[in-house]
Amino acid sequence: MTSIEPHTQLETMILNKQCLLTTACIAAALFSFGQNKNLKLFYHQPAAQWEETLPLGNGRLGMTPDGGVVKEKIVLNDITLWSGSPQDANNYEAYKSLPKIRQLILEGKNDEAQDLVNRDFVCKGPGSGGPQWGKYQTLGALELEFTYKGGSTAQPEAKQYHRELSLEQAMANCSFTVNGVNYKRTYFTSFDDDVSVIRLTADQPGQLNLRILLNRPERYAVQTEGNELQMSGQLDNGTDGKGMQYMARVSARLKGGALTTDQNSLTIKDATEVTIYVAAATNFRNFPFKEKTKQVLAAALKKPYELQKSTHMANYAKLFKRLSIDLGEGASAKLPTNVRLDGFYKNFEADPSLASLFFQFGRYLSISSTRVGLLPPNLQGLWAKEINTPWNGDYHLDVNVQMNHWPVEVANLSELNLPLAELVRGLVKPGQKTAKAYYNANGWIAHVITNVWGFTEPGESASWGASNAGSGWLCNNLWEHYEFSQDLKYLKSIYPILKGSAEFYKSAQIKDPKSGWLVTSPSVSPENSFYLPNGKTASISMGPTIDNQIVRELFGNVIKASKLLNTDVTFSAELQETLKSVPPAAVISKDGRIQEWLEDYKETDLQHRHISHLYGLYPASLISPFSTPELAAAAKKTLEVRGDDGPSWTIAYKLLFWARLQDGNRAFKLLKEILKPTLRTDINYGAGGGVYPNILSAGPPFQIDGNFGATAGIAEMLLQSHDGFIELLPALPDAWKKYGNIKGFKARGNFTIDMNWKDGKILSYRIASPMAKKVKVKLNGELKEIVSQRL
Repeated sequence: MTSIEPHTQLETMILNKQCLLTTACIAAALFSFGQNKNLKLFYHQPAAQWEETLPLGNGRLGMTPDGGVVKEKIVLNDITLWSGSPQDANNYEAYKSLPKIRQLILEGKNDEAQDLVNRDFVCKGPGSGGPQWGKYQTLGALELEFTYKGGSTAQPEAKQYHRELSLEQAMANCSFTVNGVNYKRTYFTSFDDDVSVIRLTADQPGQLNLRILLNRPERYAVQTEGNELQMSGQLDNGTDGKGMQYMARVSARLKGGALTTDQNSLTIKDATEVTIYVAAATNFRNFPFKEKTKQVLAAALKKPYELQKSTHMANYAKLFKRLSIDLGEGASAKLPTNVRLDGFYKNFEADPSLASLFFQFGRYLSISSTRVGLLPPNLQGLWAKEINTPWNGDYHLDVNVQMNHWPVEVANLSELNLPLAELVRGLVKPGQKTAKAYYNANGWIAHVITNVWGFTEPGESASWGASNAGSGWLCNNLWEHYEFSQDLKYLKSIYPILKGSAEFYKSAQIKDPKSGWLVTSPSVSPENSFYLPNGKTASISMGPTIDNQIVRELFGNVIKASKLLNTDVTFSAELQETLKSVPPAAVISKDGRIQEWLEDYKETDLQHRHISHLYGLYPASLISPFSTPELAAAAKKTLEVRGDDGPSWTIAYKLLFWARLQDGNRAFKLLKEILKPTLRTDINYGAGGGVYPNILSAGPPFQIDGNFGATAGIAEMLLQSHDGFIELLPALPDAWKKYGNIKGFKARGNFTIDMNWKDGKILSYRIASPMAKKVKVKLNGELKEIVSQRL
């Protein structure tokens, strides 16, 4: 641990000269580091709807048990289960309309340009609304039907009911008493043998009686083979119906009692303990799913349950226990999670640890919903209960999939950025075709939405589908992994992706005759619209602010990468020259806000859910109170007009903006907003976001980006490293000033940060890195240079 003087003795680690801490006090503070407190969600009743179930996942397999006493439904997922298939929906004649579209925009006839875009410049066919585009789908459901001896068998009375999810163990359980018998169920998706495990016990012999079934809403067949229950099927690929195949296998190991089978279920009678194993897989990327599910199920059945459980926890802990956070604890921490949520908005002082729990829940969801070598979390993470998932459960590229990855670096889960990098790598070749078809441009582009099949075409409607920002925004996520890891081998691997994106923007820009700037055209500011002087509205424009910010940031990153890798000197010089004509990071409008478009249009919706023109504030670092105070002030005015409500991901984004503006109390207000409890599941584009009782974020409906965005926001309140130095507690709200300590946070430059504070002042800290090196750090209002400790 270190302080202002990194190499002094522990006794001299005092930053606040008015607060003379004794060695014992400091030692006690240091001893408390790494103590994750009460990292459990718990309830006193079963889930009444899916949004109350407890999410479990091992990066590939997911399940959400509802804890029902008589009938339990456990929704199953596999991150790779997608309908649809690869398609070419490019309109290869689109570029012929490009000159006319651009000319109409230059003439101020944006509405006419938009009509032409809708006619000639969108994808061919139904786009994301068609079966070939596909959907992320639920694998199905495991259903357990219980009967109980004695008393009422139809509706037995369950007493002392308790249901919980342990974030430290990645395990859920429920327990209750029926007719004097104590029952317990334990659930986990194993980080060991890659199966889902459900353990049932009774404290009296022969009391477990149940039937086990598998089903899904469509395209499935169930059978038994020996003592194994199987479900298999094939999804629709949108062409001949022969899409992705899947298989789920269920077996049970008993202590006491007997297992029998019929055509489509397993029946267990008079057992004392039952361990149910579920193996599932798809043929995504030609994976031998039938053979592999058979192998992993056999391996799991041979392994003692306690060994399976302990190795699962140990493997999960390698990721989860890298970081701890303690913001204090109030009396409310001992209440059920749904009750805590109900009280937090009104009396947050009584429950400071809810923010710690919410932060660690976000890390838990990241670990649980992606795995190196597979797919990144989609709009639902990996937890989908439906065939027709909201917005297809896809990858939206105008904030959502990026937000899913914003916390992973700072939250010490750096490798979980790699699946996204591989998804993006798969977009380059199809994106090159799209760049040529629509813009006759070099490089590659992806627009607003993509899927596992590599879709890069514009969406089916100009109002949202023509955004140019998607590919450049993805490059920001890829670059951030380098910034945090300093891994030159990784940088070399992604350099062609970054360069290809820069090539597109460089060759697709046109000169605005008014300003002389080079801008994108046509494009939109996701997913907003504006009024034209003729009273009509449009979304299509040239040079929306987000595009200018992305181009400025991307070109700068490619220039830096070129220098680090000692490659592409000529291309780097070309980008440096082009940057002279790229619009500034932001323009301040006549009313003092950041201007969203090249022209100072009037918005059709002042509280629009997207705030894309503040991309330069976050995730980019083009706007900051430190380096661009005038733009930061204009960003504040922009946020004031936008308001504090919206879908959950919008609230999370606003939280991040206010944290970057170093207004901790306003950021905390947004945290309170996103923690508002709701049960709404309708499709929402306006106000009303929050969280469900299981603290999954509600758009509504469930969208996991709100969880991940809020996790990144909490981190941004405590640590920032984008402005050329590391700042400790840059946006600490009054609610957290009394006490706190964190360990294992990460900063750009591959630094690991530990610190504790009291009354808003840092008491001690440690900044470490693989090799000791100089680093600037700002704490307690002082900017200084230190040498990091060696890890």
